[in-house]
Amino acid sequence: MSRPVLLHSETLYSYSFGREHPMGPDRVRLAVELADYLGVLPLCDTAVPLPQHREQARRIHDPDYLAALGQLTPNPAYGWGTEDNPLAAGIHEVALDIVAASTTAAQLVWEGHCTRAVNIAGGLHHAQRRGISGFCMLNDAAAAIEWLLRHGAQRVAYVDVDAHHGDGVEQMFWDDPRVLTISVHESGLYLFPGTGFAGDIGGPQALGTAVNVAVEKDITDREWLRAVHGIIPPLLQRFAPEIIISQHGADPHRADPLTHMRLSVNAMEMVARSVRRWADRYAQGRWVALGGGGYHRDSLARSWAALLAVVAGVELDMATPMPAGWESRVHRHGVVPTSTTLGDSWADLAGVEPTEVIGGQRCQAMVATSKAAFPYWGIASYPSP
Repeated sequence: MSRPVLLHSETLYSYSFGREHPMGPDRVRLAVELADYLGVLPLCDTAVPLPQHREQARRIHDPDYLAALGQLTPNPAYGWGTEDNPLAAGIHEVALDIVAASTTAAQLVWEGHCTRAVNIAGGLHHAQRRGISGFCMLNDAAAAIEWLLRHGAQRVAYVDVDAHHGDGVEQMFWDDPRVLTISVHESGLYLFPGTGFAGDIGGPQALGTAVNVAVEKDITDREWLRAVHGIIPPLLQRFAPEIIISQHGADPHRADPLTHMRLSVNAMEMVARSVRRWADRYAQGRWVALGGGGYHRDSLARSWAALLAVVAGVELDMATPMPAGWESRVHRHGVVPTSTTLGDSWADLAGVEPTEVIGGQRCQAMVATSKAAFPYWGIASYPSP
């Protein structure tokens, strides 16, 4: 079996709505450069997106919508040319390459060329069939899942730990029992897109296959880790996925300007390691990891460099110093670094053992989700706190 595969091309660095936009330039590039500095990239093989997989966009998006994206003309009906999603020359072509990259990653894993692949430019999970949403033009995760289903997969698990609800992916497979979508996110009471509550459990033919953990804002590392590990593994055990696709937005970090969660890079790296372990345990090792949100260049790059290391099969020392010149590098994007090391020095995860549900008080979101979704899988729900 070959080494893990990183989907890698210059085009994938270029998804940007402009330098002043949160989804601006160099998000992916910074993470890849940091991973290279940390010695991670030589541990992976690289692959370019297969151009034929750009056509996957046509399988999940409306043709009129796709045609509109190719024009530099505002089309508010599709969310194109709005304040959130301003006109940007060339971004449509980049989005097609991101779709191709995530689909290529899924194909490489499904056909046995590797067991793990990563496209950190991917994870554009808000994109809808007929519209841009939340800076997401084309839904690469849904495209990869559709390819898998069309090529024989019967059980695909999609795990999303971005701060925002993975609404676009969930909606595209809302009534498909072959796809289990699990999203752990800041509650829609406080954050875009305002969806993804515990009672949202899937369509009539797929009840229990949409799982939403809507955590409170200001949630901390230990509370979040408890919710993630208390909800996801029991469902994966029952669902027995043939492959896991995960989305690792870095916007739960406490420095992120668009969200209200208070997580560390250390906690997000720990969950990435858990997803790798769950893939080994429940999905024959088959795992495709994607990026996602994240709008603070420093914490984003550190989180995704750590993710790349997890995919590569190495555990980095979170106390590793950042490279010389890092502060000036991120300053170019108007960002003040929040740590001089890969991890966050303020993170307190001593004694945390993520292989089991972390002891202590269970948050209300975790309880609500267990009561809504667990019965469909024959799993006992958690008692109220």
